[in-house]
Amino acid sequence: MTAFRSNALLKFRTPRVSEPPKAKPLLNLNLNAQNYVDASMIKTGFDPNICRSNFLVKNFLKRGELSQARILFDQMPHKNTVSTNMMISGYVNSGNLYEARELLDTMLDRTEVTWTILIGGYSQANQYREAFKLYAEMHRWGTKPDYVTFATLLSGCSDMETTKQAVQVHSHILKLGYHSTLMVCNSLLDSYCKSHRLDLACRLFKEMPERDNVTFNALITGYSKDGLNEEAINLFAQMQNLGYKPSEFTFAALLCAGIGLYDIAFGQQVHGFVVKTNFVWNVFVGNALLDFYSKHDCSVEVRKLFDEMPELDGISYNVIITSYVWDGHFKKSLDLFRELQITEYDRKQFPYATMLSIASNTLNLNMGRQIHSQAIVATADSEIQVGNSLVDMYAKCGRFEEAKRIFARLADRSAVPWTAIISAYVQNGFHEEALELFNEMRRANVSPDQATFASILRASANLASLSLGKQLHSSVIRLGFASNVFAGSALLDMYAKCGSMKDALQTFQEMPKRNLVCWNALISAYAQNGDGEGTLRSFEQMVQSGFEPDSVSFLSVLTACSHCGLVEEGLQYFNSLNRNCKIVPKREHYASMVDMLCRSGRFNEAEKLMAQMPFEPDEIMWSSVLNSCKIHKNQELAERAADQLFNMVDLRDAAAYVNMSNIYAATGEWESVGKVKRAMRDRGVRKVTAYSWVEINHKTHVFTVKDTSHPQSGKIMRKIDELAKEMEREGYKPDTSCALHNEDEEIKVESLKYHSERLAIVFALISTPEGSPIVVMKNLRACRDCHAAIKVMTKIVGREITVRDSSRFHHFRDGLCSCGDFW
Repeated sequence: MTAFRSNALLKFRTPRVSEPPKAKPLLNLNLNAQNYVDASMIKTGFDPNICRSNFLVKNFLKRGELSQARILFDQMPHKNTVSTNMMISGYVNSGNLYEARELLDTMLDRTEVTWTILIGGYSQANQYREAFKLYAEMHRWGTKPDYVTFATLLSGCSDMETTKQAVQVHSHILKLGYHSTLMVCNSLLDSYCKSHRLDLACRLFKEMPERDNVTFNALITGYSKDGLNEEAINLFAQMQNLGYKPSEFTFAALLCAGIGLYDIAFGQQVHGFVVKTNFVWNVFVGNALLDFYSKHDCSVEVRKLFDEMPELDGISYNVIITSYVWDGHFKKSLDLFRELQITEYDRKQFPYATMLSIASNTLNLNMGRQIHSQAIVATADSEIQVGNSLVDMYAKCGRFEEAKRIFARLADRSAVPWTAIISAYVQNGFHEEALELFNEMRRANVSPDQATFASILRASANLASLSLGKQLHSSVIRLGFASNVFAGSALLDMYAKCGSMKDALQTFQEMPKRNLVCWNALISAYAQNGDGEGTLRSFEQMVQSGFEPDSVSFLSVLTACSHCGLVEEGLQYFNSLNRNCKIVPKREHYASMVDMLCRSGRFNEAEKLMAQMPFEPDEIMWSSVLNSCKIHKNQELAERAADQLFNMVDLRDAAAYVNMSNIYAATGEWESVGKVKRAMRDRGVRKVTAYSWVEINHKTHVFTVKDTSHPQSGKIMRKIDELAKEMEREGYKPDTSCALHNEDEEIKVESLKYHSERLAIVFALISTPEGSPIVVMKNLRACRDCHAAIKVMTKIVGREITVRDSSRFHHFRDGLCSCGDFW
């Protein structure tokens, strides 16, 4: 019985690595097989017929012929525990846990082997709860577990949810006297580490009467995975001093600690030790080294090590391909992926998720679909990571229906795929849809993570919904993400985009830890709100705090300089990019410089810069030129800029035609206005409708020009007329050049009164307490006349009025604007 049991467990633990030969006819068993059966009968004392049948069943199972084995099993007139255990083991090895459980339920005589085989099957399938339920049922049945049962059961403890069960099993181990069995103690220690209960793991480690290198490896790995990297390294030193030899798992855990410490020198020392102890040939250790160097941005070392490794596997390719993707070397990644496809490695383990991320980042739907097809062929599309990446790819490529279809088929709908769709909605400007999906996620009882909040806070920021943002802030605190730098930075950005710099600054000051992302969020907040002094001050404070600015930091600084007319300062920062910070200016840095120079009327310098750029000027740059030409009345350059824009194949919208039409209208060239409008119609582009919105009592109210659809339209119009008289007494004179239609002056003056932002402001005035601030958002740039009118309004009503248009924030107070009229 004992001999057969160990054979059964060996079969359960040893995976079949090659296709077995075809089954031979039952009646043609050779003499050796017959002798083996007779020997087994004599040794075990089993019934001869049962023993022969068991041997035949076992033979079918060895060859992978599960259905034939079951037919023979069902035909056996008499069976014993060994017969059923073999069939359960066969089902477990094939992954059919349902049939295995059905067989167990039919058994009256169940041994510890029976229970252990199926417990192991559930553990291997990551069905930890079922494994523990089965163990509890074994306990109720009255079968005592042995050391193999405990080791098998504890191998399934790998998350926080199984900690309680592991502690209960620990008490059983003590009660049954297995606390001195090394294999059981190692399994229990490993389970505590995987469940992130290092307190229990350390206590067990100290109490263990015996240890080996497996014991040390488990705790070193636990330390490194929990970020206790120095403790992991100290334990390794202790292991060395006590004379325990390291294994491949030791080196992998050490390199993981080195990644956490971001200590390249330490990793190189481990690499040297690997060579010295002759583990350099081990592909598992080689892959750990590849991973270490890739996460330290050592792409040259990664490639060199990859080329020198004596043995490679699919993971080796996965690591280097992912490394190239992180570095933005998509072509190299694709080349290696093609190379991987002609190998014989398991196609199911290919880095489909990584390749799908390339398709997502480049919005290459065709490539994404090809990778999807390959994943289906390899049956890898059901893998959680691949499924999440497919949702992300289709959503980012704007194929929301396909993304939702894949999402609906996901076996595990964690926060990751929910966040992928929410993030894609936000990136594509569908902010209300993103919020609805977020609410659906909460209704499904899926807890959002910091990435979810970062995305949904961006939606709140773009909608300028301060009340929603504050609700989300409460959720961030309640779920324990307040100390997360990414969630904190998203909150800061949200408050800044909702015009509440006070809340943005408070969020920054309350951050327990700050990194470059946090500082960039603060610098950007000042820049968005048109505070050039605050932008430059926070940039210098960041540098003094020991953080090295990156391209994002400089972009915010250049944007602030552009919006505030700080041309000389902007030129200095731009020139220092290459000279001092070794940052190659990107297209957006040049775009900011062109905008800054043009806003200041320095068109010659802007054209010279565009001529010197390493790439052709794009739509954003020529649009900046055209906008500034309208301000500075440079019609000649405006016509050249418009010509460049009109000849672009992929023009985003009608803004270029509208601006050129307005330039001609301002000079009374109505025939030219007509030509531009005809060209716009011929091209099929439409002018974007201007609208403004304001949030009152947690509800958003939207207005368009001359809008009379609002329920309180009558009150709004009466208040506008009342204000117009007071504004006239304050010296306000309408700028009819902003009414760009060939109409009488009186009609022009009347039309200016009902621009969308004025309707929103007036509605807020009649709907909120006196003295309270007003924040209004507009989808397009505010006109000069509205800018002048709102300044006068603030003097009359005694309130601070903030208007965020498509370009920047304008904070109006006491007849002045924060932009200093430079916009």
